[in-house]
Amino acid sequence: MPSVSRRTLLAGAAATGALSTVALRAEDKLAPEPDLTGKSILITGCSSGFGRLGAIYYARRGAKVFASMRNFPRPEVGELEGYAFEHDLDVTVLEIDVTDEASVNAGVALAEQLNDGPLDVLVNNAGIGITSPVEVQDMEATRLIFETNVFGPHRMARAVLPGMRKRGSGQIFQISSQLGRVIVPNAGHYSASKFALEAMSEQLAYELVAHGIDVTIIEPGGYPTQVWVNRNRYTAELKERAAAVHLDGYPQAVAQMGKEDGSGRTADPMDVPYAIARTIAMPAGTRPLRLPVSGGTIPQLAINEVTARTQVEWLGGTGYGPLIRAVHD
Repeated sequence: MPSVSRRTLLAGAAATGALSTVALRAEDKLAPEPDLTGKSILITGCSSGFGRLGAIYYARRGAKVFASMRNFPRPEVGELEGYAFEHDLDVTVLEIDVTDEASVNAGVALAEQLNDGPLDVLVNNAGIGITSPVEVQDMEATRLIFETNVFGPHRMARAVLPGMRKRGSGQIFQISSQLGRVIVPNAGHYSASKFALEAMSEQLAYELVAHGIDVTIIEPGGYPTQVWVNRNRYTAELKERAAAVHLDGYPQAVAQMGKEDGSGRTADPMDVPYAIARTIAMPAGTRPLRLPVSGGTIPQLAINEVTARTQVEWLGGTGYGPLIRAVHD
């Protein structure tokens, strides 16, 4: 097992100024495209959006891709398989429902079998939003969003990590959000679930240093993807079953439930696959813990910087210091 010295650990006061977060800039997309030949990548939530775009892009860059989605049969399966066949891309579509542990374990086992060994990269992309004031969020909505956005990535990580640890290398990408660090009113439990994902992922990053496995949290801004359609469906269902005693307190917010529209957004959703691919291509141990990706503002950057500095200042001189500094160097 590699020791924590696999990374260059900064010492003393210099380490407290080190930041483990960077941001994707426009000029980054002008850099040479990364070569992902030989990499095996498992992605969740590939029916649309970042997942589908990423599956195609990583395969175009030479990777062996396992693109998963739930609820087979569905037209998106044949569409992605047909596209991959037509363009001679190494993409295998698998059924994985991240809210079901048996489905997760079976899907990961099949991917590892087809890969003839442990996977190189896991991209935890599947996620949902359900929008309303917190009081309106019933337990059905609350359980569903945490099952998908938090417990799902946890199940997936637990399934791939034994193989990655045995090999002594690997990468896990967690698709979070700007709203995993900042909060807007009436967004339901979306921030709560993404805050939980951020915390779990940072802890994983510390714990996996000694195993040679990197964790990177992707923090996208708003992009025009299918997420808005799905969010409106879940939100409309919540509104329909919600009791008036909860709805009556927030008439303006309730009037907008199920009517969110991401079509006016102009940022390129390919920003996220580009950022992930370039991070995969970085040398192990040099990848950022957090990577904001946005076509606009990045409000969480200062938060990321101060939390990284706080972790190093608080724990850098303790027995946890080597792990903390390895992640935040």
